Amino acid sequence: MHWLNIAHIIEATQAEGPGLRFVVWVQGCLKRCKGCCNVNLLQIKPASLVRSGDIIERLKNVAQQYDLEGITFLGGEPLLQAEGLADIAEAAQKLGLSVMVFSGYEKVELVESRFIGSQRLLNATDLLIDGEFDNTQIETVRNWVGSTNQNIHYLTNRYSPEIEIRELTVTNEWRIHLHGRISGNGLPF
Repeated sequence: MHWLNIAHIIEATQAEGPGLRFVVWVQGCLKRCKGCCNVNLLQIKPASLVRSGDIIERLKNVAQQYDLEGITFLGGEPLLQAEGLADIAEAAQKLGLSVMVFSGYEKVELVESRFIGSQRLLNATDLLIDGEFDNTQIETVRNWVGSTNQNIHYLTNRYSPEIEIRELTVTNEWRIHLHGRISGNGLPF
């Protein structure tokens, strides 16, 4: 098992991919996409250091409570922590869950020599959304994609392009935490 630098986890959301999903945001990104909706996740600094095995146990418990369809990795840049996320993705696949990964890098850049663990992660991934966010090319048709230059790669036959234009019932979620803090997730605001 590997250590991960985790910014945030939501155990069950419908706003971060098809169906009800367990979502992991990693801390740290080397890209600086203009208009990034997660600027607080760019800095490479300790957030919450967690072993991949601990997240797998949490995922198993949540999967027993909820009818999860899958898990989504975003950030930050997930491929900077590909080894640990691969551990989780493989466990998710064994649980029958789909795996969705967002990356600012293009698929052709995701090579093992550049991102250790990237091939294991991609081998356990159903959907890869790649490419830098470009705030001059805002996407208004496809689901979950921020800008028109980004691509959705179907790495397995679990999903078809129909999901890109399927009408969504949830695009944003708001959570009220104890002590009154409010947070949102989903499409950029």
